[in-house]
Amino acid sequence: MILKMTPKCVLFDLDGTLVDTAPDLGLAANLVREEQGLAPLPLSDYRPFASCGARGLLKVALGISMDAPAYPQRKDRFLVHYRANLSRGSRLFPGIDEMLTALEHAGVRWGVVTNKVSELSEPLMRDLGLTPRSACLVSGDSTPKPKPAPEPLLLASKLVGIAPRDCLYVGDDERDILSGRAAHMRTAAAGWGYMGDKPDPRSWSADVILDTPAELAQLLELRRAA
Repeated sequence: MILKMTPKCVLFDLDGTLVDTAPDLGLAANLVREEQGLAPLPLSDYRPFASCGARGLLKVALGISMDAPAYPQRKDRFLVHYRANLSRGSRLFPGIDEMLTALEHAGVRWGVVTNKVSELSEPLMRDLGLTPRSACLVSGDSTPKPKPAPEPLLLASKLVGIAPRDCLYVGDDERDILSGRAAHMRTAAAGWGYMGDKPDPRSWSADVILDTPAELAQLLELRRAA
């Protein structure tokens, strides 16, 4: 793996990159199924689509798309259940805490850019103890256009006071890579995350593909302080 820059800031997607939110998203989807008299689906059915929000989860849970007449009501119910169980089972992916600590000890700032709206992203970050550590949080409603538009990443660059060319963006979805490239940042595909319906990150034209969080620290030649 070769990254032709040494980032001064590393920005991360939230769901599927830093945090495994699939258990709580799947729970919310299954509670919607329960309201319709349907049996729960296994988490493995939901996990690949956990980065796709209500649209992806309800497609799996109920087989409905956004243009279905029942979609708005089902989405509202999904969000009610999700808000009530936001951090019940969500946890940092294995190796994430150690990787963030390595960044911090090396003096590399890090932040979060997510399409999750602020009323969900802010309490989730707080519940997991990430808020005081993160240099910024840009949510899906922080800019007029969410990812894959470049505006969220450009806002993050402005908030941390570091030029886009000196930032690396790490995400588990193709739209993350598209957003990073549009913002003129280097990009890394998080191979441990949710791959959705495009499971091969090699087709995304990311600068690097990371199989584990530890590889990011290795790539940047970071070491934990003794």
